[in-house]
Amino acid sequence: MRYTVSIEIARPREEVAQLLADPEHMPKWLRGLVVHELLSGVHGQLGTKSRVVMEMGSQQMECTETITRREPADLHEIPPEDVVHFEREIVTKGMWNAARERLTEAGPQATLWTSENEFRFSSLPMRLVGLLMPGAFRKQSLQHMRDFKAFAEHGQDVREAG
Repeated sequence: MRYTVSIEIARPREEVAQLLADPEHMPKWLRGLVVHELLSGVHGQLGTKSRVVMEMGSQQMECTETITRREPADLHEIPPEDVVHFEREIVTKGMWNAARERLTEAGPQATLWTSENEFRFSSLPMRLVGLLMPGAFRKQSLQHMRDFKAFAEHGQDVREAG
């Protein structure tokens, strides 16, 4: 299963890239995040592995996240024509996901965030979820992007939303 979603954020691209890359900010916009624990490497850098626990409703999902691309490595003074790439693979029982994030300038104070997602399911229960509810994955990706936009533009914290 594959899909692409995008959102425009009314903040400069360099600022958006730095906010996305900072692990201290993740709980403020990544709804359902319980744990994001570094296993090896330096957070956000190529090859880094982390243990991630997400809560969805009454269920928790534990997975391993591996950073497969981060360009440029330095998120300061990025030339306007350059595209910022964050890519990762997420593996959990019965599912593999690749997320390919691109940040492009949409203006001097605006950033276009495009997220390409690919899922592969290896267990029957996950295959059924993917087959019967493909829109749920896209909807969740858009929710995370909207939450990040609200955080980046207005400082809104999903933990305070009630």
